[in-house]
Amino acid sequence: MSEKQPEPEKQENGKAPPPKDLTKAKPAPAKKKKGENVNTSSRGRKAKKGMIETEPVIGTRDFFPEDMRLRNWLFGHFQEVSRLFSFQNYDAPILESEELYKRKAGEEITNQMYNFEDKDKCLVTLRPEMTPSLARMILKAGNKLLLPLRWYSIPQCWRFEDTSRGRRREHYQWNMDVVGVTSVSAEAELLAAITTFFKRVGLKSTDIGIKINSRKVLQHVLEPLGVNAEKFAPVCVVVDKLDKLTPEEVNNQLLKLELKPEVISKITETLSIKSLDGLAAVLGESSPVLKELRELWTLAESYDYKDWITFDASVVRGLAYYTGIVFEAFDRRGLLRAICGGGRYDKLLTLYGSKQEIPCAGFGFGDCVIVELLKDLKLLPTFKPQVDDIVITFSEDLRSVACIVATKLRQKGRTVDIQLIPGKKMKWCFAYADRIGADRAIFIAPDEWASKKVRVKLLRLADVEENKDKKEFDVLFDDL
Repeated sequence: MSEKQPEPEKQENGKAPPPKDLTKAKPAPAKKKKGENVNTSSRGRKAKKGMIETEPVIGTRDFFPEDMRLRNWLFGHFQEVSRLFSFQNYDAPILESEELYKRKAGEEITNQMYNFEDKDKCLVTLRPEMTPSLARMILKAGNKLLLPLRWYSIPQCWRFEDTSRGRRREHYQWNMDVVGVTSVSAEAELLAAITTFFKRVGLKSTDIGIKINSRKVLQHVLEPLGVNAEKFAPVCVVVDKLDKLTPEEVNNQLLKLELKPEVISKITETLSIKSLDGLAAVLGESSPVLKELRELWTLAESYDYKDWITFDASVVRGLAYYTGIVFEAFDRRGLLRAICGGGRYDKLLTLYGSKQEIPCAGFGFGDCVIVELLKDLKLLPTFKPQVDDIVITFSEDLRSVACIVATKLRQKGRTVDIQLIPGKKMKWCFAYADRIGADRAIFIAPDEWASKKVRVKLLRLADVEENKDKKEFDVLFDDL
């Protein structure tokens, strides 16, 4: 996304002055096209003041302490749900081989990579998603891994795309994947994890729904019409753009895939199915695809999240490697983009060279949209600093004593700040203690320390008469 160029300097008559020497005049820079490399920071605004550019590159974020408290809270829920479901944590390098993502189905992701040639002349990229890294690691481990696997990660991912609310060029993404299970029980378990997270953060099925479909539905309809497996994946990539492009644009892209008008009409008709009964009318009750979906609904009732899910044949997901059931969580108000999504991808490892097909299912859950939703619904808690104690000395000659006291409290597992600036008055110290949210102030004073005591003041206890004797008192150092 290019920055707006400054207007040329104008004279009083409103015309730009001619260059002093036309033979030395530099040609105007060519206008950048969308998708070309551009400077994506606001660089230059502060340069005139002799200051470095302080804004992060467009689409990226700084995380100040208050932002980190929110992020840690969110990640804590991701990690706890993963623990409850017995998933094992893994990670991989943020820098991967470009080859991992160079698939040929027309996916947007291949044009959104932060890719470059490194100093070893290798083509590499910042990972745009985690699933190919997972596949690479599974292939690397080979027979050392005992299936099924239940793995999760919270990687940072990078995609060069237009930014909007809930969409950035970097984001963190909670991934949960089940490897080695052919049954729909894998998808049911993953959906249970997603809805468990939603419930933990205060969301209800009236706030969020999960659209579910199977790519096999569209595949079953199109195969008799001559759309083979090689062409089917690109069709799904185009269909996934329905919420981003006009119907005419989608139709034109399907025509570019050399689909006949009657085939496109059949696609449109199929995508309009919004219930399992409607699907049964097209496929028949004996269809294996329908049986698989009905089994998922039965399991959803047992897991107690049936009211969260709905069938929608228009959901196909934009990544070419999906092969079966796919799903997306959505904001029922219709104000935000997809909250998370995933599905079955049984053929990805064979695409990367595995001699046998290894069934997989998983999802990706970004950190941006969910925070926007929780803000809108006022479900985010306050994230104040949490400090148990602040140690304050009455004079610098007691600094070593303050260090001894702080060390003892920290050894007991308490979060302890120590007033580090010499010569500060008590009024400043109390204001600082309030700013950091300390629960107690531990004062080191000559008279008390002569008896190996410290003065403790409870800063969060109401300042009322009945608390007078409880609010401030002396404690032996050995009893701290």
